[in-house]
Amino acid sequence: MKHLSKLLVVALLVVGINSIQAQDENNPWQVQFGVNAVDVYPTGDVSSFGNEFFNVNDHWNILPSISYVAVSKSVGDGFSVGARGSLNKISKLGDVSVDDLSYYAIDGTIKYDFIKRNTVIDPFVEIGGGYTWVDEIGAGTANGGLGLNIWFSENIGLTLQSTYKHAFEDYGVKHFQHLAGISVKFGGTDTDGDGIYDKDDACPEVAGLEAFNGCPDADGDGIEDSKDACPNEAGSKEMNGCPDADGDGVADKDDACPNEAGLPALAGCPDADGDGVADKDDACPSEAGPAENKGCPWADKDGDGVLDKDDQCPDVAGTVANAGCPEVTAEVQKQLNDYARTILFDTGKSSIKAESTSVMVDIITILKEYPNAKFTVEGHTDSVGSEKLNQSLSESRALSVKEFLVDKGIEEFRLSAVGYGESKPIATNNTRAGRTQNRRVEINLVK
Repeated sequence: MKHLSKLLVVALLVVGINSIQAQDENNPWQVQFGVNAVDVYPTGDVSSFGNEFFNVNDHWNILPSISYVAVSKSVGDGFSVGARGSLNKISKLGDVSVDDLSYYAIDGTIKYDFIKRNTVIDPFVEIGGGYTWVDEIGAGTANGGLGLNIWFSENIGLTLQSTYKHAFEDYGVKHFQHLAGISVKFGGTDTDGDGIYDKDDACPEVAGLEAFNGCPDADGDGIEDSKDACPNEAGSKEMNGCPDADGDGVADKDDACPNEAGLPALAGCPDADGDGVADKDDACPSEAGPAENKGCPWADKDGDGVLDKDDQCPDVAGTVANAGCPEVTAEVQKQLNDYARTILFDTGKSSIKAESTSVMVDIITILKEYPNAKFTVEGHTDSVGSEKLNQSLSESRALSVKEFLVDKGIEEFRLSAVGYGESKPIATNNTRAGRTQNRRVEINLVK
């Protein structure tokens, strides 16, 4: 029998060491030790099976010392497997008194916990099989039982269990075995030491808080670092964990003006005049103006109702229809040609006589009053001489006038020169007075 005892111890150690996994989902070990009671009565009588289940004094055999040891492992989803060894002395074999028969048992167990979470009360059901020796007579058994764990802490509790062991051989002893002992769970892995087991720890290598499944909150703002846009600065949930010093709804990290309440559309900067240009970039923060003019209103220096940016003549009042420039009226056009027709040339040449200088000055004065207007300088002759010569002379005289005007400051793009020769008379060429009128220069508005 003593050899069987050694075998039992060795078997328990081997099974324990090789079967250790998670008893629950966090602690890899569960070890039990305590006392057991063997009750043979009245398991042999089906009609009275268990009718004196709690008759301790008459039927229970109890060894008043640690008389069983068990180890078990979890295999998931509330199930665990294990092994248990026990010993006892039998003095009550049902209603028959016997002389302290030895009792040894080793059992394999499959246990199912009804409640798959940490609770104080943890009921379970157990099935299995094993081998039991009574006075060195051994027999295999099929086992089934019910039990209850009462946990005093996460790791230590009291286990109460009753198991029926059915012997298949006729010489085997059918009986109940009752267990009461201490259960210890241990060995859970907590890599970061934050009190949350790695299995339940979303951040197993970084110490964190239970409220965040083991993940840290470095700035203590109640937002875990993985969801915190500013993990090192305390902020609000609305700002994804970032501060907003000026309370404008723009996180400081995104706020170009973090100490001044502003608008989200302007990166948190204010816009006092509401023109869409942030005050810090607004050259006229108290006057609304477009961004392209640095937040300032467009000027209208000449007061003609056409803004300088659109005014082709910003320094001269004009009309909206003429892009802010003054319009050449019929009266102005007549005056211009009255002056032009008095321009004198050397006979048969295109050179302007000196006495015409004052007239040219008057013409220039009028042209400068209409800076965007374009004109055609037209040269005309009488019919004296050949047509070819008259055409050439008219062109050169028109060009001479144009060059004079350009030389005195009129933009060249505003002037063109053309000669019509004798083709457009305004008077008869049969009289001296008529020919004088036909020899002329005209300056006409290009429409």
